[in-house]
Amino acid sequence: MPSYPRHAKRRQTGRLALLTAATATLALAFLTPGIARAAPPAELKLDYAYYSPESLVIKRNGWLEQELAPQHTQVKWVLSLGSNRALEYLNSGAIDIGSTAGLAAVLAKANGNPIRAVYVFSRPEWTALVVRKDSPIKTLADLKGKKIAATKGTDPFLFTLRALHTAGLSRDDVEIVNLQHPDGRTALANAQVDAWAGLDPHMAAAQIDDGAKLLYRNVDFNTWGLLDAREDFIRDHPETLAQVLKVYEKARVWIAAHPDETAKIVAEESKLSLPVARLQLSRNDFSRPQPGAQQLAALKAAAPILVQEQLVKPGTDLNQVIDALIDVKTAQPVIAANSGQ
Repeated sequence: MPSYPRHAKRRQTGRLALLTAATATLALAFLTPGIARAAPPAELKLDYAYYSPESLVIKRNGWLEQELAPQHTQVKWVLSLGSNRALEYLNSGAIDIGSTAGLAAVLAKANGNPIRAVYVFSRPEWTALVVRKDSPIKTLADLKGKKIAATKGTDPFLFTLRALHTAGLSRDDVEIVNLQHPDGRTALANAQVDAWAGLDPHMAAAQIDDGAKLLYRNVDFNTWGLLDAREDFIRDHPETLAQVLKVYEKARVWIAAHPDETAKIVAEESKLSLPVARLQLSRNDFSRPQPGAQQLAALKAAAPILVQEQLVKPGTDLNQVIDALIDVKTAQPVIAANSGQ
């Protein structure tokens, strides 16, 4: 099951009280002396995603609506089927806050998406290269000349490129078939592709329901699950952002105390079986929500693939992009309160 402290449930009530105080502290920290508080937004637009259990728990329980009701802010939920969709919605302003993988966010930021990562919703192993149960493919080298389904602009796509490089292959040595994650699973099952860059919970479903095999796993090639916010939203609505982070921390603690209920919510929302949801959750670590040195180091180690595969403009300083992406301060008061500090 998910990684979290076993004592979380008995500390939950006290922590939530601290979270309320921390939310106020965070909001005040954003305010410039002499300038009045910004009016709360009439509507908050954010995504929910099957790969973000916290978002599903928050949406199901109506916690964000309850939190924002006193200020009369309406909540609009938008489904993201992958990081590429979440980043498209963020870039266009269709959502204010979205759930993405770390390296996908770096790629988007490098190409002008005005986002900052304010929270870590998971340290997952949510992607791997998947083949059918009867596939003759046994190694990464066997993929040369084969078709691989992957969703461009997502962690599974970038995972695939990094995996190929470990075998001395590049994108030019295979045929990438650009399909959204659930369609990639279907294409693999129907033998329309030879391999699939899977994403949970669809990958877990392929394993349990289809007997699919994981050809290549590497948890270090899975980048962090980040909660990204538009820069203008961070600037204009710091109090509301603080409230969102408070609710995400509430969900993180709740998941620790209610693993069975969490699995049920994930299964029902994604319309997959309970065993699939449990397998997905077992591959998530929810214990490290603070963006910081770990994310900076991991993303800087992963970033060269973006240059090698010519996914960013020549001369792009990716270290600078990553430093600008990872916001190490915004969530600190809320997370510190939740840790009892």
